[in-house]
Amino acid sequence: MSSMATKLFNTAEVESSDAQALVADMRKAIGTMKSLAVDFERDGKSDKVKKLEETVLELVASYEDCAAMAQAIKAVPGVYQSSDQPTDFKTLIGVEASKIREASSASQQNHPLFRQFRESVWNVHHAGQPMPGEEQEDIVMTSTQMSILNVTCPLTGKPVIELMNPVRWYAYNSVLYSL
Repeated sequence: MSSMATKLFNTAEVESSDAQALVADMRKAIGTMKSLAVDFERDGKSDKVKKLEETVLELVASYEDCAAMAQAIKAVPGVYQSSDQPTDFKTLIGVEASKIREASSASQQNHPLFRQFRESVWNVHHAGQPMPGEEQEDIVMTSTQMSILNVTCPLTGKPVIELMNPVRWYAYNSVLYSL
């Protein structure tokens, strides 16, 4: 690795680390806001909960931007190509950040941190109940037949689902044969 590449790598590591520290602080702030919202919900102050929810959405968007920038900064040494022309690192980082954002194009409404926020507030009065829009019936499928041990007929080599008149030979562990 050349001295220029080493300097670029080290600088990217330091800057990415600083951005990651900011991301961690944002995560802590969202956790604190979640605790406040739960307290407000218990006290019946739904207007304050709604205001916190809007603020958390904004913070989640900033969180995603900052995390993308941290990843982009760390990726720059890998995509940087030396040339005689000055390098516009701001543009290079912006392009990498855009790629990262496109790869994780989830809405803030479905972001895990926002979902945790909403679930915590929901659980104050509805513990154990699914959130609106998340009601799902559990469907359990069971087999009414004995389990089939083979997927192909040992005589013909055909898949058992294609056998016209399969015969089960119980003396040999329920293996299906074709006649």
